[in-house]
Amino acid sequence: MTLEKFPRERYEPAPDLLAGRVILVTGAGQGLGRAVALACAAHGATLALLGRKQEKLEATYDAICAANGPEPALVPLDLATAGGAELDALAALVRRDLKRLDGIVHCASHFAPLGPLADESLERWLETLRVNLAAPFALTRACLPLLNAAPAASVIFTGETHGVHPRAYWGGFAVAKAGLSTLAAIWADELEHAGKPRINVLVPGPIASPQRSRSHPGEDRSKLRTPEEAANAFLFLLGDEARGLSGRTFEL
Repeated sequence: MTLEKFPRERYEPAPDLLAGRVILVTGAGQGLGRAVALACAAHGATLALLGRKQEKLEATYDAICAANGPEPALVPLDLATAGGAELDALAALVRRDLKRLDGIVHCASHFAPLGPLADESLERWLETLRVNLAAPFALTRACLPLLNAAPAASVIFTGETHGVHPRAYWGGFAVAKAGLSTLAAIWADELEHAGKPRINVLVPGPIASPQRSRSHPGEDRSKLRTPEEAANAFLFLLGDEARGLSGRTFEL
């Protein structure tokens, strides 16, 4: 894996950057996923909002509609338990109701308390790997025919700082996040002849998210990048200016 600095230090997306496009965002009920969904809608995209909790998805839905964004679709789904059949059904639902899919932003994550590897169980590892690595792969695979049909599709896996800068006690979570870079590189290599979809990893760094408050309790959140500030980078990778970038891991 080669870690790269994000190519645009300051990025101001055009208001109609994603007009007419359909973007699926996982983990859209809170934190970074919600911020990315709102940003995509503000720039013209129709959203498919995926998350575990219906009420949180409805809150994101209401926020998009209140801002006069395109009406989103809600996809309540628990990636910790969803199997291949459920993911195939999700792709069929997007095809039926939204007619197309131009991008996926994988923001959903499962975070377990920090601790030494010696204390982590097989069951805990399997759940962590399932949500943070296997589910992004399987969901992208299920949606691949839709993505291939789009003129400039983009898939973004959300990485994590300790997946690219390993440290003690981050365990299976860091290992799963590190795997996303290898996944993106292999997939991009396999799809190089087609040129689409683009598949990249974006490591947003420390942001003031619900997950960050669990891993770093007591931290001064005012010094962190907000999810809304990080969302701009995802817009860049979804848009046409990032054409030609694939299989890469970028760090903000």
